[in-house]
Amino acid sequence: MNGSADEPMWVGDEAGPVVRAYVVTGGRTEPTRSQLDLITIAVAVAPVGEHGRVGPEHPEYAIIAELCREPQSVAEIAALTTLPAGVIRVLLSDLVDAGVIELQEPHVEAAMHGQEMYRALLDGLRAL
Repeated sequence: MNGSADEPMWVGDEAGPVVRAYVVTGGRTEPTRSQLDLITIAVAVAPVGEHGRVGPEHPEYAIIAELCREPQSVAEIAALTTLPAGVIRVLLSDLVDAGVIELQEPHVEAAMHGQEMYRALLDGLRAL
């Protein structure tokens, strides 16, 4: 546990990542976008901080924008930043609202039904 006689003790060392996620998102748990799947692709289209866009109050915005110079999925961004996917969804939605990031939703194969879909899924898993 941290703290001194002069400082109030808010949390122990083990709670650090939880508090960080809460602070980074401002306590928000839901993105402003209705759907951000783990396979949704994010691509940077403008720098952070340009023309009053999302500022440097949290370095995570700049880190995500830099990662997204190359298309990245939500899952990849979460893995590379070691932040939970829920936090990444909230931050990505902020960056989309600020015009820094654009999202590319995954394409759904409407023609795949029943066994064909499962066969394709199994083939893809075996290829891994």
